[in-house]
Parts: sequence; C-alpha cells; structure tokens
Amino acid sequence: MLKLKKLLVVLSLFVGLTQVANAKPLSSEILGKLDVFTEVFERVRLNYVEELSGSEIMDKAISGMLSGLDPHSSYLPPKSFKSMQEQTSGEFGGLGITVSWDKGVVKVISPIDDTPAAKAGIQSGDYIIKIDGEDVEGSSLSKAVDKMRGKVGSKITITILREGEKPFEKTLTREKIKTPAVKSSLQEQGIGYVRVTTFNQTVEDNVLKALTDLKKENKDKELSGLVLDLRNNPGGLLEQAVRLSDLFLDQGDIVSTKGRNELQNQVFKATDGDVLDGKPIVVLINGGSASASEIVTAALKDHNRALVMGTKTFGKGSVQTVIPLSQGAGMKLTTALYYTPNNETIQAKGVAPDIIVKQAKLEEFNPNIQFSESTLNGHLENKKDKSDKKDDKKTTQKKNNGKDDKKDYQLLRAVDTIKALALWNQK
Repeated sequence: MLKLKKLLVVLSLFVGLTQVANAKPLSSEILGKLDVFTEVFERVRLNYVEELSGSEIMDKAISGMLSGLDPHSSYLPPKSFKSMQEQTSGEFGGLGITVSWDKGVVKVISPIDDTPAAKAGIQSGDYIIKIDGEDVEGSSLSKAVDKMRGKVGSKITITILREGEKPFEKTLTREKIKTPAVKSSLQEQGIGYVRVTTFNQTVEDNVLKALTDLKKENKDKELSGLVLDLRNNPGGLLEQAVRLSDLFLDQGDIVSTKGRNELQNQVFKATDGDVLDGKPIVVLINGGSASASEIVTAALKDHNRALVMGTKTFGKGSVQTVIPLSQGAGMKLTTALYYTPNNETIQAKGVAPDIIVKQAKLEEFNPNIQFSESTLNGHLENKKDKSDKKDDKKTTQKKNNGKDDKKDYQLLRAVDTIKALALWNQK
C-alpha cells in the first residue's frame, strides 16, 4: 500500500513537472530524491508529535522549497495570494509594513505612511521575532504575514529586534490600510513636492495629476523644480517604475532585466518627452527605498537628470515573477536581476546618494533676550515709525506660540538645492 502511495505521488509530480513549459525530463537522481520525499512525507504524517493533514504537510514542503532559495521567493496559499493582489491594487487590511524573510525571521523593508506600523515607530531594518508571543523562527513569510493581518480594530503584539537595542514589544491596532500612492504639495518659490509611497497600478496617472494640480496652485506658472520623495517606498510594480522614470527622461535605457530564461532578458527604454522640460529634480531616498524605488532613482541618476539626496537605499535588485497556481494559490519566484542604465546591479549594494543627508531634528533657536538697535540705551528714535510696539509684541508672541510642525530636514535641504539649481540655470 505504501509503495502504491509513493508511486502515485511520484507520478503526479512527474506529470505536473512535464506540464511546465520547457521542463527537462526528470533524471534518475531526481526520481531518487522524490522517493526520499515521499518517505519523509509518510513519516511526518504518521509519526510527527502533532497530527497534521496531508495538505498541511504539502503546504509546508512547498513553502520550504521556495523560501530556501532567497528571501523574496515564497509560496502564497490562496488566502495570502488574495491579500497580495489586494495590496497591489491599493487597499488591504493589516499593520502597514512591507516585509521580507531573512535569517529565519521577518525583516521590515519599510513601513507605509500613516499606518499603524509607521505611527508605532517601526523602522526599516527591524526584525519581527515574535507575533503575539509566538516565535516567528521556524514558520514562513506567508504564515507570518497572515498572522499580522486580521480583523480591523483587533490588537496585535509584535516583538522587535533592532540593531544595538534589546528586543522590545509594540502593541498595534489593525486598520484597513489604504495606500494613496502619491501625495503632493507646493513648496516655496514654485517648487513642487511629490511623494510616492508605493508603486501600485495608479502611480503614473496620480503623479501626472499631482503635477497638473501643483501648476494650478502655482497660479498656472510652470514649476521651478521638483522634489521626488521615494523615502520608505518599498517598491511594487516594475511597469510603474519604468513609467514614472519615463515621465522625466527623453531617451536612453531606464532599466534592464537579466535572468536564466531568455524571456526574462528585457530592456526598458525612455520615450521622447520630459514633463518638466528639464527643470531641476532632487530625488530623496533612504534605507527604506527598495526595488522599484531604486529603479527610478538609478535611472534618473545615471542619466544625470536628477540629483539624489539622502542615505543609501535598501539594495533589492532582484525581480520576482508572481505565478498563479491551481486551487487559488500562487508563488513569487525570483527570476532575474535588474541592471541600471550604467549596467550595474544594485543587489545587496543599493544606490548611493550624490549628497549624503541624514535625517535630523531641527529646533528653532529663539532666545528670550534679543538685542537690536532699538534695545540700546540712548538710541535714536525712528519718528516715521508710528506702529504700536505693544501690538508688535503681541503679534510676535502669537506667531511664536503657534503650533510648531515637525520640520523635515532632508526635505528642507532638497528644496534649498532646487532653489540653487534653478537660480544657476537662469544665469
């Protein structure tokens, strides 16, 4: 009976593999390994300390096959596959973090703006080692992600390991995560600010709309420059990264991909037309900028179309192909590496900024005692100034007592750089 079961499993695997395009015939060595596989399967099913169904064992086996390849290849059971599709379309439920599998635990690539994770101070590079008191090690990425998702309003406690610190816990409340991919605002002197938080299906259209809206806000005058903020953007759709880059480039390669399969070898080129007509661009990046963000950054940098400012990016230079499987499942498989226009890979290397600017906390220097000509004994009065000094004092106090918003040092530096470049171009 056992031999019959083994034969059926081997035959089913053989048939499945032969149905895959360009599959090579199974060697005797692989058939021997399949014998070992079926033997392990039976021993786990009959003797493991906890009873598991055959389906559960197979899911674990498939997951192990993929997660053992690299941190980004993974098996997506039906529930996880559906959740991933929701995330790409722009709305899903959970904590609001993009993660990978590293060293047997969950590694945070980037928190998404205005989500429970971002509000709780979770940072790029953090490791999630426990979820609701249960160790993540020994599980899988898809299972960890499923645990972090849940009913909106429910609480979850995760244990974080951060470099240089002892493990600590954070309790978060799950929310329905809506990811507006693009945010924008008009800065001083007609400088546009566009933040891209993720590369979902709406990015190109929303950036074009943002640029149009900024021009209207600028009294229908052309923008004097643009700050493109890709900080803590974990990536997303390659197609959208290419389209965003193409908005600001007239010609040349944007990115190329190279893999084992010739079908994976592609070159994406820019088409004629720069929506900013050569106006200066500063791209802001940090350690949470990954994948598609790095494609855009490298393309604009290599073509000398933008000045890159901030800190080095994450270094995810691999391409994952999402493959639908039977029974509603799917898989993410690393199929290629991408290369910048200068034919360099950023895998595990990242994109370095042209100007290193680390984030800093800004505090306005406002001493209680300020000296001026008018405070000196015996100063000459300005007889033409009839303003009420008391009212002046009140106005100053009111101004200083207003809400002091947190200042974004990197953004301020980027805006100042755009001002300088715009001024230089006028000469």
